This record gives sequence, C-alpha cells and structure tokens, in this order.
Amino acid sequence: MSYLNKIIYNCKQATFLIEKKQLDRLSFREEIELRIHLAGCGMCVLYNKQSRVINHMVQQLFQDSLKNELKLDDAFKADLQARIEKGLGNK
Repeated sequence: MSYLNKIIYNCKQATFLIEKKQLDRLSFREEIELRIHLAGCGMCVLYNKQSRVINHMVQQLFQDSLKNELKLDDAFKADLQARIEKGLGNK
C-alpha cells in the first residue's frame, strides 16, 4: 500500500489529527495529511464538524460555570451527608 493510500484510508489517524488540532497546532505534514484525508472521507468531515461543536460547547459550559460558581443547595448536602454516614455505619 502506498503512502498516499495509507493517508486516504486511515480514519483513525485522521480523527487523532482532528482532536490534536483542537488543542494544538499541527505540523505542516500533519495538516497536509489531514486535508488530503478530509478531501475524500465524508465521515471524517462530519466527525470534524461534530468535534468542533462539542469542543465549543464544553468550553462554554466551563466558562459559564466559572462565572456562576455553581453550588449545591443545603438540603441536598444534608441528604448526601446522611447517606454517606449510613453507608459507613455511623448513624
């Protein structure tokens, strides 16, 4: 199998590069390999789009939670503490 065919038919490598690109910069070679693969693989194009959307949503979730500083209400804390104590045998 030629090197070009390995790039074209290797979805596992392509998904790795898609995820790597979300976090870091790809090398020139990796960028070319990914572009070649995406030019012929509709499934990886879809995966790329979905990955970007999910990554954006997760980033928004973390940014929003840091702004709001989510906290547990006191009733939930008391119930949780009671269940922990019951599980430990400390009634």
